[in-house]
Amino acid sequence: MADPTSPADAAAPITPPGSRVFPGKPALPDAVRQAIWELYAEIDATIAAISPRCDASGKCCRFEEVGHVLFLSSFEAEILLEQAPPYSQPVDSGNCPFQKRKLCTAREPRPLGCRIYYCDPTYQETSNDLTEMAIQRLKSLAQAHGLDWEYAPLHYFLNQAERAGIPLAEADHPSPSGRTSLPLLPD
Repeated sequence: MADPTSPADAAAPITPPGSRVFPGKPALPDAVRQAIWELYAEIDATIAAISPRCDASGKCCRFEEVGHVLFLSSFEAEILLEQAPPYSQPVDSGNCPFQKRKLCTAREPRPLGCRIYYCDPTYQETSNDLTEMAIQRLKSLAQAHGLDWEYAPLHYFLNQAERAGIPLAEADHPSPSGRTSLPLLPD
């Protein structure tokens, strides 16, 4: 069965000269972007095989309530923000702005922390191991491509993009499924 998150089914993205999400920084190279989508698919398959319990409570996105901070790399943030739906700004560290009625509205481009984290207490050690492996893979990608490594909480990147005033309406890099999200509209 084909994995809908696999980049093999997607048209090759066109790399703009600079990042639309983070002005002044270069756009994410296509090779890095593809490697991230492949890592996402690998993590998704691994987690599906492990099958941690999900109570569908939405607690995982209410960071403050569960004492959780969602960290992600600037690479993941760029992919997320190119495809995520509009969100209220500025963003605080307490909740994910993409959670609506206990569901993720940015499910396909969600970062590794969202893919790996589950409330299942029997899964925590596995979760930690997967997270460490994924972070090392992202760091290796950065090093191999001569890119700066930036790892910060979700709200940092969301507010950084918001301050730049960049409309993210048209995804320059469609998701592997070819779907794009709704445009960000100015307030």
